[in-house]
Amino acid sequence: MKTIPNEFTRFAHDGWQRVADKYDSVWSRVTRQFIPYLIDAAGVLAGMPVLDVACGPGYVSAAVKKLGANPTGIDFSKKMVEIATKMFPGITFREGDAQELPVRDASYDRVLMNFGLLHLSQPERACAEAFRVLRSGGKFGFTIWAEPHENPGGKIVNDAIEAHADLNVEMPEGPSKFLYADKEKCRKILERDGFDGKSVVFETDLVEWNVPTPYYLFEAERDAGVRTAGLLARQSSDRLDAIRRAIEDGVGRYAKRDGFAIPMAAHVIVASKCM
Repeated sequence: MKTIPNEFTRFAHDGWQRVADKYDSVWSRVTRQFIPYLIDAAGVLAGMPVLDVACGPGYVSAAVKKLGANPTGIDFSKKMVEIATKMFPGITFREGDAQELPVRDASYDRVLMNFGLLHLSQPERACAEAFRVLRSGGKFGFTIWAEPHENPGGKIVNDAIEAHADLNVEMPEGPSKFLYADKEKCRKILERDGFDGKSVVFETDLVEWNVPTPYYLFEAERDAGVRTAGLLARQSSDRLDAIRRAIEDGVGRYAKRDGFAIPMAAHVIVASKCM
């Protein structure tokens, strides 16, 4: 069955097309830090064919290539694919929908997604697609942000929005960003998609995102994000200013000599396709 783009899919696609050229300079300094944890948990080895889904600028593909694996990157944003191809010309990147992968069954030993699921309208379908294209015994590994009570940086933004934003503005309805953030619920979802529930690895890793100013996090969300940026764009100037001040105050608690070190936590999850 072909995926029909819905309002949320169009919203996410248009958003990443718009901010694609900002990703490397803004978000990569934090998201790239989780790639070694993802690759290690997924057990990527030299010679393995690896599919990097929602590849963005191609960081996961580049990392597994250094290990001697054979990556292919796929992203629904044409601009992201162009950026990845320019940054890493020795790797194949192509346009494609994570929820309907243009890949034959049982083609890869590993399928990896670094912070891709939260941008999809049907994340469970993307997991089922990962299962389909994996070979027997292959592994699907992905990262998602931890919920605010476990993720200090995420809590700064979440608390500011809950306290000051108008949450009733019209937004394209999408799945929860934390759909897979509960270990047991995550295991059950992946099991429904065909993965071996007993194989699921669920770990939480914490990194520091070093930023130069207390307003950097607000500007990153407003100018280089998609889901939160959409909400911020629909706020009144007074509400937006209150959100900005609250985020700046939160970041200020993590001041250090040469800037601010925001703690950011994410879950690394890996599941195996039965032999």
